Amino acid sequence: MISTTLNPLVITAGEPAGIGPDLCIALAQTEWSNRVVVIADPECLKARARQLHVDVTILSADGKYTANNCLKVLKEPLANFSVCGIPDPANAKPLLAGLDRAVKGCIDGQFSGLVTAPLQKSVINDAGIPFSGHTEYLAKLTSTQTPVMLLVTNTMRVALASTHMPLRQVPDFLTKDRLRKVIEVLHTDLIGKFDISEPEIIVCGLNPHAGESGHLGTEDAAIIEPIINEYQRLGMIIRGPLPADTAFTTAAGHADAVLAMYHDQGLPVLKYAGFGTAVNVTLGLPIIRTSVDHGTALDIAGTGKADISSMIAALELADQLAIV
Repeated sequence: MISTTLNPLVITAGEPAGIGPDLCIALAQTEWSNRVVVIADPECLKARARQLHVDVTILSADGKYTANNCLKVLKEPLANFSVCGIPDPANAKPLLAGLDRAVKGCIDGQFSGLVTAPLQKSVINDAGIPFSGHTEYLAKLTSTQTPVMLLVTNTMRVALASTHMPLRQVPDFLTKDRLRKVIEVLHTDLIGKFDISEPEIIVCGLNPHAGESGHLGTEDAAIIEPIINEYQRLGMIIRGPLPADTAFTTAAGHADAVLAMYHDQGLPVLKYAGFGTAVNVTLGLPIIRTSVDHGTALDIAGTGKADISSMIAALELADQLAIV
């Protein structure tokens, strides 16, 4: 059930050459149309609606409307007209300006949470702006020292100890101090944002077989295991390091979250279990931020093939987290 008492959720429409505008247009046909404000270029949305042959009325976000097939939009003009499938680096700055505006609105209490459509990381970097992803950008914007990426489905939650970096850099990045910070953020937000009074966390090992007693790498025994023991002594319900190939099975037992050591250790499992309905949540921020579990899908932008399921799931979770 959608909250009717909270301030609206804000959506950033994402890469205009991708399916972000398609998803926003589709929202106008749902009950969420009166619960959200979209930050985008209105002309981009109007053009995409015409391309999709969808009847949508774009309205200013400063009024109160309850009409059907309407979308409330805060105007953030693009530098250039967007062509489906062809991102333009000239639009990088306006897109990030829209993200800045959304975050400020959340901090100021104008919005109860932020839901982001996907951005094309490569084209922002092509514009000369270092950008590794929403997670890192939002952390810098809010002076958050340790943002933690958490993916959520109906059946599991998977957090990441490292996010968007080359695999060869991961072992050096995963220090004891880093793991402490990630575990503390994960544990704190499972309590504070997900209302789990005594969260149980399973921690994956870094190496195959969690190091096989040092025969397949020393990081598990030297770095991960001592940190787990440290928090166990403090009363936290945390287990591991478990081999990643068994940590996600029923044999591993119940867990409120699994902490994976790197991006492609945890996310393939979660996306296999719930792709299309999974939600990306950034923990550790002073605001609520959720996102879809997919990319910009440049190849299907403007074709009508975009699936709105993950966007709806992201809105539902943001709404729930705002209530908690």
